[in-house]
Amino acid sequence: MALLGKRNLLPIIRAAQPGLYLDGGSHGEILLPARYIPAGAVPGGKLEVFVYRDSEDRLVATTEKPHAVVGEFACLKVVGVNPRIGGVFLDWGLGKDLLLPAREQDGPLNPGDWVVVQVVLDDKTDRLIASARLNRRLDLVPPPYHEGESVHLLVASKSPLGYNLIINHAHRGLVYNNEIPGPLKVGSVVEGYVRSVRPDGKIDLALGRAGYRRVASVAEQVLEKLKAAGGRLPFHDGSLPEEIRDTFGVSKKAFKQALGALYRDRLIRLEPDGIHLVTPEPRQN
Repeated sequence: MALLGKRNLLPIIRAAQPGLYLDGGSHGEILLPARYIPAGAVPGGKLEVFVYRDSEDRLVATTEKPHAVVGEFACLKVVGVNPRIGGVFLDWGLGKDLLLPAREQDGPLNPGDWVVVQVVLDDKTDRLIASARLNRRLDLVPPPYHEGESVHLLVASKSPLGYNLIINHAHRGLVYNNEIPGPLKVGSVVEGYVRSVRPDGKIDLALGRAGYRRVASVAEQVLEKLKAAGGRLPFHDGSLPEEIRDTFGVSKKAFKQALGALYRDRLIRLEPDGIHLVTPEPRQN
């Protein structure tokens, strides 16, 4: 059965003047207009198409690819306003623009603005719409991510601590200001990884696999030197960058990132006199 708001691989049933008719299962025949027919498409074959509703509420197919399908988030441009209903229209890569109703807006919008939205199937109208109410749309169930996992990230908003990002079109995470390698733009899609999932379900992120490998490498070096030194190293926030570079061969920023990772994993204690290795408590028999 064809899924509304998704890309589908559908059999071609027949050809007619308007275009090709595809087998939509329980939805019946779905028209692929002639202007979207690729070369070599004939009855008996199959086509990958996106299915949505046209202005007359009929299911229709297209070979165009929207910037997001149902359940996905994207940053889209406002291209029109509907004063009658208070909604705005967004360019999402198809010939027919996507409606962002007034009830799904998180603030006033004007043509030319960009807004982060999720594409959703409206329960009331069975039409595809956009929603900018991200807090309603993100998954609040504790995520199954593990430390170091590579994830798809969309920059959603700026916060005093850093940037809020949408993880794998499902969860919200945060990358801190002091861990951002360069300027970020709301709406950008970036490569990143999960730094940690806190007990309350909040997710700390970092950008770039290279950054994760660097932090992990420095953390391993700190642990090795701690063990060799009997469990304490005389480094703290006041340590000079030159001292850190001479000992570990990295910048003070990279060193502090590694300490943060070790501290979150409860492998070290940070005391005024330096870094202390946490000794695991013996198991009780």
